[in-house]
Amino acid sequence: MSTHKTTCLIIDDEKLARDLLREYLEAIPEIELVGEAASGNEAVDKIDKLKPDLIFLDVQMPGLTGFDVLDDITHEPYVIFVTAYDQYAIQAFEKNAVDYLLKPLDHERFKMAIERALKRKKTEAGNIEDLLGSLRPQRQAGNFESHIFVQKSEKLFNLPVDEILHLEASGDYTIITTKNDQFVSSLGIGKLEEIINPDKFIRVHRSTIVNIHYLKEIERHFNGGMVVKMQNGKNFPVSRTYAKHIRKKVV
Repeated sequence: MSTHKTTCLIIDDEKLARDLLREYLEAIPEIELVGEAASGNEAVDKIDKLKPDLIFLDVQMPGLTGFDVLDDITHEPYVIFVTAYDQYAIQAFEKNAVDYLLKPLDHERFKMAIERALKRKKTEAGNIEDLLGSLRPQRQAGNFESHIFVQKSEKLFNLPVDEILHLEASGDYTIITTKNDQFVSSLGIGKLEEIINPDKFIRVHRSTIVNIHYLKEIERHFNGGMVVKMQNGKNFPVSRTYAKHIRKKVV
């Protein structure tokens, strides 16, 4: 495991910025640079195709912004934002960013960000791999959880999975909504997705999974976007990445 390099993708519309990041990264033996992207659309394609462990992401780019890119990708890399603007920092850390670097880049500050990313990858890898290792065999066998235990106050509730209306990511946590209640799970939405039946639960966004039994209607927008409307009145945007899952169910 330790011999595996951390793969990295640079996303910035400024060539000078990409060149400088490449120069810095080439001096770090633990990092393998697998590509670059000069626009948000190109970034979405390359992230989902190359599945890098880490991305350096500019915020303001023509077309899709850096935040749009994160909303549209299915693969979830570690993210270090690189931007000339300091006003996006809070939004960046709400997206669970590893770090937020301001241009012009300071080399020592850059190295600190890399250390943070490598440290987070190392500490999370063990926990996540253990968890996914136990979940994947169940999923492959088609044995999905019918009940899960969720905490509220000091109690653990036995929650039938079919009663879940939708799941929403909130940082490292997931908000689980039923008809009459809400629970907060310390499991991330991606981990919960591993144990629930994909015939009943579909992901419509990087941060949203809905139970199709409680889906009232889907509204198409003139710009090609879609919104799912739930029976409880909640509406969720459908990102382009996940729209194909819904289109498969259109007859």
